[in-house]
Amino acid sequence: MGWIDIGALDDVPLRGARLVKSRAGCIAVFRTGENEVFATSNTCLHRGGPLSEGIVHDRKVTCPLHNHVYSLETGEVQGADSGRIATYPIRIENGRLLLEAAAIAKADAA
Repeated sequence: MGWIDIGALDDVPLRGARLVKSRAGCIAVFRTGENEVFATSNTCLHRGGPLSEGIVHDRKVTCPLHNHVYSLETGEVQGADSGRIATYPIRIENGRLLLEAAAIAKADAA
């Protein structure tokens, strides 16, 4: 199925996020201070908080509602809490952000 172009890298601020709506639900696209990009579910497991509105630090995001911290690499909850949010393959090509179409289709079927 290939890759879906979702916009320019510069559309996502350093240490920030943007929201992408898909058939699989809302996907949060994060950009770290080192220009790495990650894509995860936008929904915090604790109370459904919008992770795209959270604080990006290192390779983690902190939910804006109750400070639950997630690894952007694995989706694992950090600290004493447990659980994992969905993560999606994403890459940068010629300054464009590309999400793997098969991963989104798989999430849509789940």
